[in-house]
Amino acid sequence: MDRLNGAANLMIVSDLDFTMVDHDDPENLALLRFNALWEAYYRHDSLLVFSTGRSPTIYGDLRKQKPLLTPDITIMSVGTEITYGESMVPDDGWKQYLDHKWDRDVVLEETAKFPELTMQSETEQRPHKVSFYLEKGKAPNVVKALSKCLEKRGLDVKIIYSNGIALDVLPQAAGKGRALAFVLEKLNAGGLGPRNTLVCGDSGNDAELFTVPAVNGVLVSNAQEELLHWYTENARSNPQIVHATERCAAGIMQAIGDFSLGPNVSPRDIGDCMSSGKVLGPSHEVVMFYIFYERWRCGEVENPKQYMHNLKSVFHSTGNCVHPSGVDQSMHHVIDTFEKAFGDKKDQYYRVWVDSLSFAEVSLGSWLVKFDKWEISGEIFLNFKSLVLSSILQLASLYLIH
Repeated sequence: MDRLNGAANLMIVSDLDFTMVDHDDPENLALLRFNALWEAYYRHDSLLVFSTGRSPTIYGDLRKQKPLLTPDITIMSVGTEITYGESMVPDDGWKQYLDHKWDRDVVLEETAKFPELTMQSETEQRPHKVSFYLEKGKAPNVVKALSKCLEKRGLDVKIIYSNGIALDVLPQAAGKGRALAFVLEKLNAGGLGPRNTLVCGDSGNDAELFTVPAVNGVLVSNAQEELLHWYTENARSNPQIVHATERCAAGIMQAIGDFSLGPNVSPRDIGDCMSSGKVLGPSHEVVMFYIFYERWRCGEVENPKQYMHNLKSVFHSTGNCVHPSGVDQSMHHVIDTFEKAFGDKKDQYYRVWVDSLSFAEVSLGSWLVKFDKWEISGEIFLNFKSLVLSSILQLASLYLIH
């Protein structure tokens, strides 16, 4: 968040499973479209927050399986853990806040009296979260009875049932909505509070997100029954909350447009050319370049010889790239290298995306751009940390060539 010089333009707060990530989309097309949109238009002045029921362990597993961007803030374990940045620095103030009227040992004692509850894996048991599996038909009675038992023991807790199978016992002060409110208060105190916030979800444990004051919200089209029921009972007439017609990340992009929060057309949807040669900024140029790079290696670019000729002509003569090994190479040399790679990934699953993109103008019209470049080929993830120095004024026509 150090890149922000003031209030964030937009903050997106999204659940992961079946919201940002569509597990029924093996090629991750919608997620990659969102990634390109975020890095091209929003990363430099906005905040991305992942709010998930996953513990840190299985959140890390998901990041190894799916092309997820690096969020600025991560809210995990159903709003009981908040961390910041790529290194995931924990918020100790939030931990202390959750200790009020919480005793994990008492929760374990009382839940042991309910044979209907089956403990989830050890990785999902957290300092401020106790998690179980529970059959849908038994949920209403168990939740009601367990609430009374814990109240009698002097605890102030909340019980969240989601996905038709998962039951979580948390401190009353916890939950995705409370955690988001805590984060917003902290950002506002530091002068970084967002001008607009969009919360995104699909299941029952996301309902709290939509109750945070002054946020816009989207239920993705594939939202589950318990969240749809909450929406019908509480928010159908609220213009600040919409039910998208698109699934998962595509629904998030749809909502950005519905609420007029900024650009919502992904660079991946533009194709090989644009209607004008307008320079949109260094982040957009880099994103477009690597989309071109992906299509080049997949053999999807027509007239490749003409492309190479024009590509060399539009790059600035002093533009260069610092390879992850530290070797400084001219962009013309880089182009010569990947010219030979045309179509080497044809008929394979191959995708390229950039992450954590930042830039600074080092002289008039020249920009230093830092980012992580990721590739996935088959099921193998490759990560390259890169630096690029180039003139965006000459990069702009890269993808205008017919």
